[in-house]
Amino acid sequence: MKNFFVRVWRFCKRLFLILFILQLVYIIILKWINPPITLTQLGSFLSGNGLTRDYVAADKISPYAGLAVIASEDQLFPDHNGFDWKSIQKAIEKKQKKKNRIVGASTISQQVAKNVFLWQDRSWFRKGMEMYFTFMIEWVWGKERILEVYLNVIEMGKGIFGIEAAAQHYFKKSAARLGRSEAAMIASALPNPVRYTIKPLSRFVSVRYPWVLLQMKNLDGDADIIKVLPGKKTKKSPSQQSAAPGKPASK
Repeated sequence: MKNFFVRVWRFCKRLFLILFILQLVYIIILKWINPPITLTQLGSFLSGNGLTRDYVAADKISPYAGLAVIASEDQLFPDHNGFDWKSIQKAIEKKQKKKNRIVGASTISQQVAKNVFLWQDRSWFRKGMEMYFTFMIEWVWGKERILEVYLNVIEMGKGIFGIEAAAQHYFKKSAARLGRSEAAMIASALPNPVRYTIKPLSRFVSVRYPWVLLQMKNLDGDADIIKVLPGKKTKKSPSQQSAAPGKPASK
């Protein structure tokens, strides 16, 4: 019996080591290659919600799209190490006061970790795994790649994943041609993209997207944010990138 438990223990250690190496290799590969499929995408397909996606490189995405999701979801994205500890603390305090309410404080990095490597639930085990993968992608990928993957894998409508699929579905154009208001509408639905619709325009999105536009304007000249935005690389803000030579930037 003792030998049996020893063999089981050795097997478990070897299995853990193999799985650890495989996930590490997978993280490194995804620095350059987009994930073939995520559990969230697979779940959407199997549940009958469909699966529409079209991964595109960062230089094929409008900088407005990146600016909009940062303004909407995580304004400290370029500055934190994957976790917004102040927001997490506030969320914990609100949860303690109002135990029946769900309060989120996830950064863009955390959302990428959850959507690429994990599944959708709120267990402590999944949260612990999310922290590990968030740390790893911050360390291995860097901010620009994290934002690029976020814009490609996040659900942006019922069965619609990624900014290219969303741009085509809602506005009949490529992600590279998205304007400021269009990007703001898509970003405004992200808290619950199945419930908060863009076409038809839900009340939530109609109220929230002007606020997102205002936040985009406030962040437009932030050098740290400009540095991580998708689109053709330049030191100019998204508004300046969109301006034709000799003409003012479009609003």
